[in-house]
Amino acid sequence: MRQSMQRLVAADELLCHQLPETFATVSQADISWTEKIWGSLFARDGSLQVDCGLGKYHNRNVVDMFAGISRGKEQLTVRASRQLDTDPERIGVGPFDYEVLEPLKKARFVLRENHVLPIRFDLTVTGVLPPFLEAKDGQREPSGFRISSDLLRYHQSSTVSGRIWIDGETIEVRDEEWFGFRDHSWGVRMDVGEPPADVHRPDRLAGDFILTWSPMYLQRPDGSRYEIHHYLQWVNGETTYFSGFENRSDGTQVPLHGIQDELKYDPVNRRLLGGKIMFDAGWGRTRTLEIEAASNTGFHLGTGLYFGFDGQRHGQWRGPSHVDGERFTDVSEPATARRVHQLRDCVIRVREGDAEGYGIFESMVIGEHPRYGLTRESSFL
Repeated sequence: MRQSMQRLVAADELLCHQLPETFATVSQADISWTEKIWGSLFARDGSLQVDCGLGKYHNRNVVDMFAGISRGKEQLTVRASRQLDTDPERIGVGPFDYEVLEPLKKARFVLRENHVLPIRFDLTVTGVLPPFLEAKDGQREPSGFRISSDLLRYHQSSTVSGRIWIDGETIEVRDEEWFGFRDHSWGVRMDVGEPPADVHRPDRLAGDFILTWSPMYLQRPDGSRYEIHHYLQWVNGETTYFSGFENRSDGTQVPLHGIQDELKYDPVNRRLLGGKIMFDAGWGRTRTLEIEAASNTGFHLGTGLYFGFDGQRHGQWRGPSHVDGERFTDVSEPATARRVHQLRDCVIRVREGDAEGYGIFESMVIGEHPRYGLTRESSFL
């Protein structure tokens, strides 16, 4: 009887092994294991935004992607999925590719011409700060048994250059006019594939739930630069995960210990409008950041398959090769917002004292939250 063997890939030629396995194998058999690349790149005046992501699901034999544009209230998204083992070395799928030009400094996102939508881009991101790790996201199911999230992520503040083509128009993208953030994560991730029907798994989104994630880049009048970053998950009155740091230009990370906010959300589509965030900086110190939304909507990540979209899920098998997408003329409209979900990459302007800058603010505020003026009846995913 022939035994299934490990597979050698080109990466096995490198001196990077950390386990007695080949690079075709990950450390766990969990089918939620994911390695993901993400980017949200935007004109600093909020007029145009590009979002993209690439997911590799080793134990599902799938690679998928999304790439799209938010312009005013309009959103265009191209998606693709393919079989991983037919081309395991390619960091791309369908019309999309990702290339590391200079490790931990410079990368390239490319969406080529495709049959779905009249959009494409070739954008290079250049880090203006070092990449920074977030606290490891380790969470268990409410029962306390299965580990539902075991994930490590780093992100990087960057300027952006290149070109975008949309509806026949060519848009020049310059470092001094554009900004953005990219991240890279790997591990066991929540919300991959369809929830199994024969497993008891309480839905953490069925009650009162808050998720906010935000890298915020700031520059002082003297030219010095830093970043404030946080990630919060809050379920029915309890914080299930928090990561917060001041990230300095020399690579130093100073922990933040908690968060309070005075934010405002649109009661119709729960879009972030702005407000204040207060961080516990330790020893009785508080750091307060003022934020305001810079764009009309932000890029809704539902079309990138976050929390599912029209029956599709992250990592779902769509066959050896699949490409699709759609164009929405107004994602702020209530029915459309419910289809593309709350979670979005909202471009923000940010200020702390005399320091000013830009950020991306991701948010989901599900359920009833009187302090925001949000009712249970108006809630949606």
